[in-house]
Amino acid sequence: MKKVMMLLPFILLGCKPNASLVSSPVAETIEKPIEILYKVKESEVATTLKYLSSDELEGRDTGTKGMEKAADYLEQFFKNNNVKPYFSSYRDTITNFKGNAYNVVGYIEGTDPILKKEFLVISGHYDHIGLAKDGVNGDFINNGANDDASGTTAVAEMAKYFSVSKSNKRSVLFVFFVGEEKGLLGSKHLAKKLKKQNFNLYAQFNIEMIGVPMKRNYLAYLTGFEKSNMGEKINQYTGKNSVGFLPKAAEYRLFYRSDNYSFYDVFKVPCQSVSTFDFENFDYYHHVSDEFKAMDIGHMTLFIQEMLPAVTQMANSPSQEIRMN
Repeated sequence: MKKVMMLLPFILLGCKPNASLVSSPVAETIEKPIEILYKVKESEVATTLKYLSSDELEGRDTGTKGMEKAADYLEQFFKNNNVKPYFSSYRDTITNFKGNAYNVVGYIEGTDPILKKEFLVISGHYDHIGLAKDGVNGDFINNGANDDASGTTAVAEMAKYFSVSKSNKRSVLFVFFVGEEKGLLGSKHLAKKLKKQNFNLYAQFNIEMIGVPMKRNYLAYLTGFEKSNMGEKINQYTGKNSVGFLPKAAEYRLFYRSDNYSFYDVFKVPCQSVSTFDFENFDYYHHVSDEFKAMDIGHMTLFIQEMLPAVTQMANSPSQEIRMN
């Protein structure tokens, strides 16, 4: 997450999905949540998160060898899971950074001949802040497990899910942003680039810091909650109190401080971030102790699993159900 402040600082698809993974309600309009039979595996969540937050990557600072290694891993993840590059390659070199840095971008084309022209963007940033000037007990590596290797891992798992289930009528663009910590550089670059190409954006679902659970009556919060009906629709799609409004998110203007804002600023459609970091449940924001061992893999797996009905229906609603208020 870009620095906030100094404290902590299938409805039934026309092209049938794999029936063993997605079960549909009988009605054409969603009266109850769709059932997702696909199961996210804790071991696979842990594998991706552990590598991205490992000392080997030295905090994934934009433009460094550690960032390069992370990009290599994510590119190979896309290849292994049959997620195609959206551009000529998976690497979208950003033009607003002095150095070599790139977003990693893949997509899965929609199954509906009309709706596939619209895109749902599912995203997270894979960069972090690199090495600390002043170490703690000899540790100088800001591993960034929560920020945002956790969100990156969730995006990767959702890409894997859609590649297997083939359950998206709309096309889905999966983006691992770079340069978020340096001022949303990757998302600013990509939003402008896509706009020039007449990219048809339906909504953006950005995932930011979901490594530890909150002690609240909802699973996660949505930034800019009141700006659209996305939160309401997510809860309808999951059939649970999955996302809620966090007052501190509004107080700290988090809607404007992550990669969702770059896309909202350009496209003016619902573009929001979901998070479970609430300023009370994690003491290591931008700290060398933001490490793999501090993450709750069970919670992360639950979060991804619970969001699958939501992102599935975002990719399949016959009309533009998610809209600005």
